[in-house]
Amino acid sequence: MKHRTYLTILSITFSVTYGSDLQHPSPASAIQPQRRRHLTPNIDPRHIITSRSSSNDVSSQIFTEPSPTTSSTILRGGETSTTSSLFQLSPLALATLSISTSMSLHYFAYSLARPATMTLFTSSRLGFGNNRSAYPFAMTFISPMSFVLLLGYGGALGRYGPLPALKATTFGCASVLLLSGLLIAKLDGVVDTNPTAKWITKYLIGMLFVFRESYVQLITSQHWSFLSSVLTPKQSSRWFAPISGLTSVTSAVAAMAVGRLSQSLGLSGVLVVAGLVLGVSLLLGDVAYGIAEKNLSQNNYNVKFSKNGFNPADEHNKKTANKATNNSSDGLIIKAKDIFARVPTLWALFCEILACQGLSTLLNVLCVTKVSEVIPDDTKRAGWMGKFFATINVLSCILQFGILPAISSSVEPSTLWKGMPIAMLAATIFLATPKLGTSEPSLNLIALAFLLMKTMEFSVRRMLDEMVYVPLDYESRYLGKEVIGVLGYRFGKSAASLLLSALTSSFGVIGLKELSYFTTGAAALWLKTAWNLSNLVPTREEADEAYKKMKQE
Repeated sequence: MKHRTYLTILSITFSVTYGSDLQHPSPASAIQPQRRRHLTPNIDPRHIITSRSSSNDVSSQIFTEPSPTTSSTILRGGETSTTSSLFQLSPLALATLSISTSMSLHYFAYSLARPATMTLFTSSRLGFGNNRSAYPFAMTFISPMSFVLLLGYGGALGRYGPLPALKATTFGCASVLLLSGLLIAKLDGVVDTNPTAKWITKYLIGMLFVFRESYVQLITSQHWSFLSSVLTPKQSSRWFAPISGLTSVTSAVAAMAVGRLSQSLGLSGVLVVAGLVLGVSLLLGDVAYGIAEKNLSQNNYNVKFSKNGFNPADEHNKKTANKATNNSSDGLIIKAKDIFARVPTLWALFCEILACQGLSTLLNVLCVTKVSEVIPDDTKRAGWMGKFFATINVLSCILQFGILPAISSSVEPSTLWKGMPIAMLAATIFLATPKLGTSEPSLNLIALAFLLMKTMEFSVRRMLDEMVYVPLDYESRYLGKEVIGVLGYRFGKSAASLLLSALTSSFGVIGLKELSYFTTGAAALWLKTAWNLSNLVPTREEADEAYKKMKQE
């Protein structure tokens, strides 16, 4: 009953947001599934084990039911489901909406934790103050932390499947945020009088900062893996940008709320709220998989599959049932090397992410360092950071809802891959250009370059990144994606931070002016790797053909 009420609310929200075209299909599209129903009883059960939505002709049909009042939904395998509601969405649409909402709440929690941890880290009372070497040094630990989290995820995925892996990782991350917030609140009252408590608080905040940087992509990739498993290339090109837009909306709301929450609850209270919100995200992810796994049954090959026909776990069940083709003893590194060898596009994407995140880290260090110098007050600095990231999310939202859906249907992905680093190369050259009467770039100039980078990263690049995986196989979507997302994103950050730490140890503190020169070199490297990737990513037509070929195997 609770799930039914929840889905009704989501249906209304989805209907208002995306328009009536998702509710009432044309007569032809309503009749077409009825014709298919008479063809399905003779289908070999093996053909529906790894079934994902294959209606490539009309992408919006996956979101509709035949009638706005009383409808009979034709499911995979000829099963029929009759529902009655004013706002009708197909099971696939409800699962897509549920996982999208789950991901949006995950970003809401992250957007609360990000400015809170950054402010605590740069706090002169609780953290490391204006120590310029502390931030790059802490960033070097992100890759090891990410690798540990990835090992845990890989083990859970291989043994239990995608849903238990999502549950375990999300619950663990929510618990860390919640308990850390409570512990910091407890220590906050004694740090001024107890040196030991001050030392514990300082390094607890440092470890929390590293953890917060490490976990976000681990959970995000699992949400996107679900979406890329249930949507076709045409559907993904239409819906990935608006789905990303939902995360931008919630991120912007959270970022704008950080200032007020920190004033009323304190920064530790913001972390507690973030942990609770992430817990709610876990519940909605469970709902999405629950819809996909509805009426789970067993075919003649002793393999569990979903009658709804789009359960990502179907492919996991097939692999674990087929002992001859599934060597579970292979380690994570061996499996990753095999995936990169089979799919050269993923290796090119991994290299592109390293360069992209290296540039993003350099700009992040520039911005955090400058903000801590210009705005020494912790609460005001947290408010500034919250508004800054809120601006990024608002701009990303405008792109994701209003511009990218139209562009992605007319411009090939390879062109967009090349355009992003070209724009950043121009911005970093301008940032590094000497200004008369100034020794370092201003906060406004640094913030503008960082804003451009993060806006493209959250909107254009996120959409392009996820579209790469749609025509690929299960291992590429679930394991390869996590390796690239977690290690690629975090190793790029750690490598740039390690370089800064090494330079600081050898030559002393590096000024912001000199650091701005490094951003230009990083932008040029990103352009090189993105250009290589653009030569490998398929066109929209090639992606459709690859998807159809994969479905026939």
